[in-house]
Amino acid sequence: MVTKVAVTGCAGFIGSHLVDELLSRGVEVVGIDNFSSGSMSNLTNAKESDRFTLVEGDILSEENLEEAFEDVDAVYHLAANPDVRAGIKDTQTHLNQNVLGTVSVLEMMRKKRIKMISFTSTSTVYGEASVLPTPEDYGPLIPISLYGASKLGCEALISAYCHTFDMRALIFRFANVVGSRSGHGVIHDFISKLRKDPSQLEILGVPPGTLKSYTYISDCVRAMLHVEKTCAERVGIYNIGSKDMLDVKSIADIVCKEMGLKNVRYVWSGGVDGGRGWPGDVRKMHLSIEKITSEGWTPRMNSQESVRAAVRDLLRELSS
Repeated sequence: MVTKVAVTGCAGFIGSHLVDELLSRGVEVVGIDNFSSGSMSNLTNAKESDRFTLVEGDILSEENLEEAFEDVDAVYHLAANPDVRAGIKDTQTHLNQNVLGTVSVLEMMRKKRIKMISFTSTSTVYGEASVLPTPEDYGPLIPISLYGASKLGCEALISAYCHTFDMRALIFRFANVVGSRSGHGVIHDFISKLRKDPSQLEILGVPPGTLKSYTYISDCVRAMLHVEKTCAERVGIYNIGSKDMLDVKSIADIVCKEMGLKNVRYVWSGGVDGGRGWPGDVRKMHLSIEKITSEGWTPRMNSQESVRAAVRDLLRELSS
């Protein structure tokens, strides 16, 4: 039975929600974060628990991981640079923070004989998939962003370590996860722009924008913990998403409505490469969730409900 775990990237969007849920289930949690993208405020609830310990530092430091992984039963590896667009400006970002960070985590697990890792991957490993909804066994995987490539590389390394050093892994390929504490993404961008100028909204791409599925944060965390009880594979790969898709214009409409704005003029940038918002942006993304639903999990919110709830979360946070 798992009683003590380590969570890398514990102060991030998904990481902090995962920490809160683990603590609510009576698990002792050691979190590690360098706060490059996470926030101490995300750990407000966790710091009130005597079962939570925080290690401030980078996962590339062997000393930091040595402290964070002491006597833990399992590792939840969420530390990464989550910004897909970051690789356009700095090609080393995702290599260093995602790939080399994962190698560092796996090496410390090997040294300390920790046998279980849960890893947060991404739908972008599929690239521009020709099959929608896209199942876990779709291939070949041809990512079109450096972020997607880095996450696919991490998946491969985790699989290799599991088979070489007798470990087990759960790999989660997320659709777009939205909700409170999110510091980037389309919803965050739209709200920021409209707070500066409520009369118009710049939108990257061409109407009606890319078409993707969205998952609310509580559904995401619930799915991760559900699969721990059902998966018997050495390396279990699971899509986590919703059963529908939503285009960018619809997201803009929801944001404007929740902000009480009318007659907002949408200004489309024209995008790149035939309508992508930016280089590496996938035009259509819809994950098949048949595998995880067959094991008893189902999302409580669809894409539209997830986006609406996330908009309300972020507006509430900004007003507090």
